[in-house]
Amino acid sequence: MISKVKKAFICSTCGHNSPKWQGQCISCGEWNTYVEEILQKEGTRTKKKLKWNTSKANGLPEKISDIQLGATSRIPSGDEELDRVLGGGIVLGSLILLGGQPGIGKSTLLLQVANNIKRTVLYISGEESKEQIKMRAERIGAKNSLLYISTETSTEKIIGSAKKLLPEVIIVDSIQTLSSPYIESAQGSISQVRETANELQKFAKESSIPVFIIGHITKEGTIAGPKLLEHVVDVVLQFEGDAHHQYRIIRTKKNRYGSTNELAIYEMQQYGLRIVSNPSEFLISQSEEKYSGSAIAATIEGMRPLLAETQALVSDAIYGTAQRSATGYDLRRLHMLLAVIEKKASLYLGQKDVFLNIAGGIKIIDPAIDLAIVVSIISSLLDIPVEKTFCFSGEIGLSGEIRSVSRVEQRVQEAARLGFNHIYVPFNNIKKSGPKAEINIVPVKNIRELNETLFSR
Repeated sequence: MISKVKKAFICSTCGHNSPKWQGQCISCGEWNTYVEEILQKEGTRTKKKLKWNTSKANGLPEKISDIQLGATSRIPSGDEELDRVLGGGIVLGSLILLGGQPGIGKSTLLLQVANNIKRTVLYISGEESKEQIKMRAERIGAKNSLLYISTETSTEKIIGSAKKLLPEVIIVDSIQTLSSPYIESAQGSISQVRETANELQKFAKESSIPVFIIGHITKEGTIAGPKLLEHVVDVVLQFEGDAHHQYRIIRTKKNRYGSTNELAIYEMQQYGLRIVSNPSEFLISQSEEKYSGSAIAATIEGMRPLLAETQALVSDAIYGTAQRSATGYDLRRLHMLLAVIEKKASLYLGQKDVFLNIAGGIKIIDPAIDLAIVVSIISSLLDIPVEKTFCFSGEIGLSGEIRSVSRVEQRVQEAARLGFNHIYVPFNNIKKSGPKAEINIVPVKNIRELNETLFSR
């Protein structure tokens, strides 16, 4: 039967379908997110979808008290950092989404996993030729004889090949290049991404084969495609870092099989990604000279303590309107800290350009970095350097108070291990827990007291 052209407007955020364009999505409330897509072209026949085997050994509902718990079957990836982020390894039948900016190293990371896993791996690439993948594999030293490469983009053919090969792991690079024969829209469209992700999920669950999929990142920093994509997958990994710096971080945004508080740190080298076991030593300047505008923050990223260097430059706004710039830190929170410094520490910053940078090209989301940022800004403003053996950990409130931080004992121990002799922490942390370490712990209540302690001469 000949069908007419079927079109629909699909929300790029939540994937809601609408027969006509609307300014606001009635499902998620976002504005200007509807995109017109062709669901079925004129002259095409309705295709019969694949019949998935959905029968279960026991389809009847069970009482929760009768369900027996067993150990989740996992495959070691050959990468200790990645295994820890995933919760102990790759869960059989899981669908794992890895997102990141172009050129950050997503394909390199998964090609290394395909080599280190020492199992049969099917690597699907819709963006590179087999020769390009072979060149990258030789560059990083990938010599797994059980690694199979395919450049197919049709999910029907990919699943057919997987059923014949029966690999133990499948890697798809990327989800935006796949297409389903049951959707008429172009590759990378909202409906195609949604349909191909659903097909891969069904195959992974039925075959117990884990599937890695790479997702592109939009200019806003979110994974391209409908938000439904993140709901379909079991694990969402965010690959962060600056392409011009060598350090990379994997954060877990979602994990149905483990904690979301873990992260992995890598160093990009000529021959691939190398695990960084002690990132604090790499993120802190090894120079013996003291410079104004620099302070060391004792932070917690994931479950591990991490010391990072914050750098600030404060100068007169010679071009009229004062400029504010932040790399590796939330710009809106920087504006808040500048207002607090001006109000509570009586330091005028209204006509000053302020540039902030977290050394190493990484992004720190721990609010305990606030104290080090405030110190680096005041240090640059007054042109007074801070001692290299001092570090700081504390969250700044709107009234200028220094609020308590979590796991202060780990922060203190990490600072002592790296040779620091003074650590400034919130007064309430000392009053509650009183951590003991071979380091001088200096409690501070507010930024006015901090300013007078460090910079009064």
